[in-house]
Amino acid sequence: MIIRTLALGLASGLLATGAHAQTASQKNDYARPETWVCWPGKAGDACAVDMTTTVIKADGSSSVERFRSDPKAPVDCFYVYPTVSNDKGVVSDMTAGPEELNVVRAQLARLGSKCRIYAPLYRQFTLTALRAASAGTPIAGSMDPAVRQVGYNDVVDAWNHYLAHENKGRGVVLVGHSQGSGVLTRMIAAEIDGKPVQKQLISAILMGTSLGVDKGKDTGTFKSIPTCKSPSQTGCVIAYATFRDNIPPPANSRFGRVQNPAMEAVCTNPAALGGGQGELKAYLSNTAAQIADSAAAGPTWVKGKANPTTPFVAVPGLLTGACVSKNGFNYLEARVNADPADPRTDTIAGDVVGPNGQVAADWGLHLIDANIAMGNLVDVVAQESKAWLAKK
Repeated sequence: MIIRTLALGLASGLLATGAHAQTASQKNDYARPETWVCWPGKAGDACAVDMTTTVIKADGSSSVERFRSDPKAPVDCFYVYPTVSNDKGVVSDMTAGPEELNVVRAQLARLGSKCRIYAPLYRQFTLTALRAASAGTPIAGSMDPAVRQVGYNDVVDAWNHYLAHENKGRGVVLVGHSQGSGVLTRMIAAEIDGKPVQKQLISAILMGTSLGVDKGKDTGTFKSIPTCKSPSQTGCVIAYATFRDNIPPPANSRFGRVQNPAMEAVCTNPAALGGGQGELKAYLSNTAAQIADSAAAGPTWVKGKANPTTPFVAVPGLLTGACVSKNGFNYLEARVNADPADPRTDTIAGDVVGPNGQVAADWGLHLIDANIAMGNLVDVVAQESKAWLAKK
């Protein structure tokens, strides 16, 4: 698992700052449905899945929450997934495997209650190549700048196809995690920031990344797209990386800070955009297959009770979050509100754990950046979309 997560972070950095060399690779035809993981009405749409959730209250009682997507949602979401491909080459193929299907279910599909969802397949730099690079035995061709450009080019092509054929002046929320956030950061800076299409940007949600702003300001990497300060604000960006309150980022962490000394990393709390602490409305995966590709089973949610069988579990009131600045890092600090009278588990999976069973503190809760605030993000998308439509 630790190598998987190392790959996520490496890919995020590589693709956020990647070379601008063009590749000779044949372009994908994004008019073909099979080049999309999620596309409204597509046969086999990976976002048209069971999102049923068991809501477990502080007294141990529970209820079942059904989910409905809204195919007539008035706005769109465009998503770029993190490093998940186990394909054997340097870049992935264009076939959605279990990795892509699982990640859109965990990180994206729930937003379908507020927006039409578009998620392209793209030829990302694979876990296979990144594992080899981290072991000091890179695969031949993996250091070629043109190869590292392929995935970015794909996402830009998919975005342009979406704009030309589907958008029709609609507002759009951009969503990404880790490598996906890195790709979107590049694309926003090059294709949206200061361009006519910026007027259609409702917001950008960039999770598991370190987005730089000039110290004391709300812009930096993006010149005219500020950080979001309220759910009624539009044309802004939400970015954060999550750590436990009792395991803050150590000095070697790659999240929560940027290399440019004139800048600092953005932390936007989805539970309290204006600042301060808020309840994190988590939707946590309830199957081993969804818990960061881990072979380990999930926790026992309520002591003395059998686990629910729904794909997701919600634990209202158990988790709170606040953006903090500590030891040179800006990050979303998540707290488990342990209470002896509360029979629910205090063990929330999401840490990166090495082969020796030791938590890799420098990665924080990278594996559940999306899950831990998913309910808040759904609420924010709903409120920002309403505000954008009112201004249209």
